[in-house]
Amino acid sequence: MAKTAIPKTGASTVVSLKVTLRDTKPPIWRRLLMANTMTLTDQHMAIQGAMGWYDAHLHLFDIDGRQYADPRTVDDERRLTLRALLKSGVLRFAYMYDFGDNWEHVIAIEKTRPAINGENLPACTAGKRACPPEDCGGTWGYQHLLKVLADPSHPEYEEQREWIDEEIDPEAFDIDLANTVLKAEFNRK
Repeated sequence: MAKTAIPKTGASTVVSLKVTLRDTKPPIWRRLLMANTMTLTDQHMAIQGAMGWYDAHLHLFDIDGRQYADPRTVDDERRLTLRALLKSGVLRFAYMYDFGDNWEHVIAIEKTRPAINGENLPACTAGKRACPPEDCGGTWGYQHLLKVLADPSHPEYEEQREWIDEEIDPEAFDIDLANTVLKAEFNRK
């Protein structure tokens, strides 16, 4: 799989995270492996790549009621590592993306394991279902979009087909594409 090498910052642990998009039925989720030395900023970029988002909107993490994002507005996400989260005992927290559509993700720390020398991280190891398109109106808007696109006689069908300009298979998830995006993003660092 396409991934980026563990940063040479002394990572000794790999963290397995399950990222689930809230209020989606059936659930849309991804499993990510990340070095414990990676920050919330790295996690944001990994979620963007694995889910299929385009990083076109604001985001924040909510960890036990404390918010992390751009340091000009809340606590600095660039300073908090997964290692620090593990030490604090946090096992679940939230990630919000696009405050208009309000895509809320639940992140669960599933397990840890020793890092393997030369291992490429972050990596997406599993997932289910396609990520909703940007700016479609949140989970309600996505469900409405799928309903409209499933019925060519629906009065909004032509407008929505023109807007989306692509085929949507809500059950599709391409793990190779997710890892290609992760590789491209993390090779720049």
